[in-house]
Amino acid sequence: MITSLIAGVAATSSAAFAQTAPAPSINDGPIVTKAPSRGMIPSVSNHTAALPLMYALDAQPKEQISPLVQRQYLSGAQSTFVKWTVKAGGVFPLHHHSNEQITWIVSGRCDVFSQGRRFVMTAGTILIIPPNVPHEFHCPEDTIDIDFFAPGRQDWADGVPSVAQK
Repeated sequence: MITSLIAGVAATSSAAFAQTAPAPSINDGPIVTKAPSRGMIPSVSNHTAALPLMYALDAQPKEQISPLVQRQYLSGAQSTFVKWTVKAGGVFPLHHHSNEQITWIVSGRCDVFSQGRRFVMTAGTILIIPPNVPHEFHCPEDTIDIDFFAPGRQDWADGVPSVAQK
């Protein structure tokens, strides 16, 4: 995945190794308001106090992973959502991880190499990478990449550097 990064020098600060706390969730009006009885199943709702949490993605901390790659991410109990902002020439070297990865290119282009194949990803394409499948990303133009990982990226929460930093 775009878990890693880049061709070039990777001068990074310790902030790039482990995300600082996410921006606060949005839990009140006017965006979140009470709606009595809506979105409830009594046999479930009466037994849990859990509520969804809403966040503004652009308010999340930006981590400079390498000179050409930034990431912003949020993790839930079982998954991780990440927005990669990659400048032309950004590379995520060959790697693999135990997480399934769903990659959606929102803008730009990435060439993904995996299992002896090249996948040319452009805006609107989605690639599903099974767990432990080797892959690498090369972005020949400025790219916005949205990734979803399951299970969540515990390695990032633990401060393990992205492969792009090595």
